[in-house]
Amino acid sequence: MIGQTNQTQLLWPLLLYGIAVLLLVGGMLGIAYFLGERHKETATDEVYESGIKATGSARIHFPIHFYLVAMFFVIFDVAGVFIIAWAISIREAGWAGYVAIVIFIGVLGFMLLYIWKMGALDFGPDGKKILKAYHERIKNGNLHETSS
Repeated sequence: MIGQTNQTQLLWPLLLYGIAVLLLVGGMLGIAYFLGERHKETATDEVYESGIKATGSARIHFPIHFYLVAMFFVIFDVAGVFIIAWAISIREAGWAGYVAIVIFIGVLGFMLLYIWKMGALDFGPDGKKILKAYHERIKNGNLHETSS
């Protein structure tokens, strides 16, 4: 009984804080809705950036290789953050932390070897062909066509 009373007493401030946050956010959104400007003109929905009117579409098709490189960058960048966090707390982690980071780096190494052998990092002549075709499409103004 005493433990339940303690937990209930500890949860009330958290519940009260959560309700206060929701009321504050709701109040700010409500005030902004009622006091905000509303106008509809011909130029309201037009894209306008740095004094230049938009020409064409912003949706350009890039080859999948660019997305793969971006994903690999994110994966290995986050892994770098984990390794730096381990390096900062190396004394507290001890030998168990050392073994864990060695296993982690080993898995990263195997992942890199796998994607390399799979050919995901191969941007040889094929990558140059893709970029050449892309630049040709830019010159011809056929950015919206999909090639098969």
